[in-house]
Amino acid sequence: MDIKRFETGPRMSQAVVHNGTVYLAGQVGKAGDDVTTQTKQALDEVDRLLALAGTDKTKILSATIWLADMVDFPKMNSVWDVWASQGNTPARATGEAKLATPEYLVEVIVIAAL
Repeated sequence: MDIKRFETGPRMSQAVVHNGTVYLAGQVGKAGDDVTTQTKQALDEVDRLLALAGTDKTKILSATIWLADMVDFPKMNSVWDVWASQGNTPARATGEAKLATPEYLVEVIVIAAL
């Protein structure tokens, strides 16, 4: 089975396609921006990478969202709810975790079908 990797670097690929499934690396916004802006930026990157792999957000199967602080859950959801494809919303989990730097407030990880 073929494996396609997109935007591959020494540490990770931003997207990997295998057996009709697209796996994205965690996407973040610009460090230091507020959680609403970072969420929008991260979801814009999800859109871009899914398009690069040949699919789109209507085919997302699963999403995992990490927040630096769960107090930001409603703000993140306000962006997600506008962005998500209604009728095609994926299985989703959201939790709190320390992210790569304290300036990152949200990270979005998705798995999608081609």
